[in-house]
Amino acid sequence: MVALRGVLTALLVTLGMGLAFGVGAAELKAGRDFRVLTPPLVVEQNKIEVIEFFWYGCPHCFDFEPVLAAWVKKLPADVSFRRVPTIFPNDKWAPGARLYYTLEAMNLLEKLHVDVFNAIHVDRQRLDDDKVLLEWVAKKGIDARKFGEIWASFGVQSRVRQARETTQAAGLTGVPAVVVQGRYQAITQGNYEELIAVIDTLVARVRHEAGGK
Repeated sequence: MVALRGVLTALLVTLGMGLAFGVGAAELKAGRDFRVLTPPLVVEQNKIEVIEFFWYGCPHCFDFEPVLAAWVKKLPADVSFRRVPTIFPNDKWAPGARLYYTLEAMNLLEKLHVDVFNAIHVDRQRLDDDKVLLEWVAKKGIDARKFGEIWASFGVQSRVRQARETTQAAGLTGVPAVVVQGRYQAITQGNYEELIAVIDTLVARVRHEAGGK
């Protein structure tokens, strides 16, 4: 009886671990809920890293932004988040990446990231036109000369090149795209809230694979 009780206890513990991992995680299916990146992307943080690939000109990225921003505000302590402005081989999206990294270098991303989306999708401004961009920058109270210097800097050009390489390595076909721990791209056929749920489940999956709870 003691031996049988021990077996039953072990079985219940195993089941409990599976439930703690989450029913959703167990139900995830490759090709339907996520895509495996082979080889995986390099992870920059000593945490579970979540990357959003986006383009400022993408209407879907614009719609996803407030949903994602609300999620980012509630990140667990063991999860980090970063964005990569996506650049495909034709370089059409390169100006957006360059703008992103220029604002980042000027410590203006938190203040102006959403404003860039609004300028393009609400105000219909062509920020990929240098003249329009500089006028917009001036209206935001930014020193246009300083902006121009950083825009043309080696540091920004290097970050743009890295974004192009990361996009290629991820094998993306569109945006917005979210990759967890460099290994799993979240997929959903539903709405953005469902995509967030898949991301959360993939984070739990990575945590479980690393021996966490």
